[in-house]
Amino acid sequence: MADVVEMLDELQNKARKDEKLRKKLLATRAEEDPVSAFCRTCREMGYELYEMELIVAGEEFHAAMKRSTNGGGENSPMLKDEDDFYELFFANLEE
Repeated sequence: MADVVEMLDELQNKARKDEKLRKKLLATRAEEDPVSAFCRTCREMGYELYEMELIVAGEEFHAAMKRSTNGGGENSPMLKDEDDFYELFFANLEE
C-alpha cells in the first residue's frame, strides 16, 4: 500500500509543477475506462501502478482506519470516500 501512496504523492507533486503532465493525467478521466487509462498512463511514465493495486490500497487504508477507531466495531465512524485514492488524487489535482 505504501508504494501506491508514495507513487501517487510523487505523481501529484510533479503534476502540480508541470501543467502538461497535469492535463495528461486529467484527460484520462474522459476515457471509457478512466481508472485503467490512468494506470496505463502512470505505467508509461515508469510508475508500475495497476488497477487492483490502487483499489486494494484504498481498501486496506480504510480497513486500518476503521480498526483504529473505537475498536473497529459497528460504532466506528464512517469514513466516506476516504478509501478512494484515485478520487482523492484527482480532487487534489483539480484544486
